[in-house]
Amino acid sequence: MSAGPHHPGSGPTWELRARPTTAEETQALGAALGRVLEAGDLVVLTGALGAGKTTFTQGLGAGLGVRGGIISPTFVLVRIHPNLPDGPRPGGPDLVHVDAYRLEGEGEVEDLDLENWVDTSVTVVEWGRGLVEGLSESWLDIELERGPLPPPAGGAAGADPEVDFDPEGAEATVDEEYDDDEPRLVVVRGFGPRWAEPPALPGAVAATAGRSGEAR
Repeated sequence: MSAGPHHPGSGPTWELRARPTTAEETQALGAALGRVLEAGDLVVLTGALGAGKTTFTQGLGAGLGVRGGIISPTFVLVRIHPNLPDGPRPGGPDLVHVDAYRLEGEGEVEDLDLENWVDTSVTVVEWGRGLVEGLSESWLDIELERGPLPPPAGGAAGADPEVDFDPEGAEATVDEEYDDDEPRLVVVRGFGPRWAEPPALPGAVAATAGRSGEAR
């Protein structure tokens, strides 16, 4: 894996927050992002089991106009969803959907040979924080958390509740359960020159501006 120019202390260029209350709203958020993604874009998804990472990716795939059937690729690790010639974005990039839940380091990520696709596809990596950022000089870090959440105090990035990244005794499942009645907090952070400006996402509001701190 070739290391990108990211420096751990540099922090995101910007941060957006959205609070979808249903699976449909989470998918709509992903679809809006999918419509602006291009070949070479890297998206890193973080959140506890059931937070909605796969649901968000399903919407993102719809916005990209790729073949459906998106599920968590936990046991296959990598699934490729080709662009649909008769879809909303004919000729657009394919989607490479990766689940890094069971990977233990960059060496195992290198074994996936993601470099073969990253320049020509949109690559979405669940559980990829700290493992795949070296694939690109720019990426989106998207964090999802489930449950009713209070508004952030003063819009500070540090006000986020902690996400349980490795719940004790939990096992990854093929489909994350998504409770339609339970709201989510979705935090989108942009890194690198590709994401000098944030995309327009439905219901999202800017929480921070400038390189104010490293994403947690």
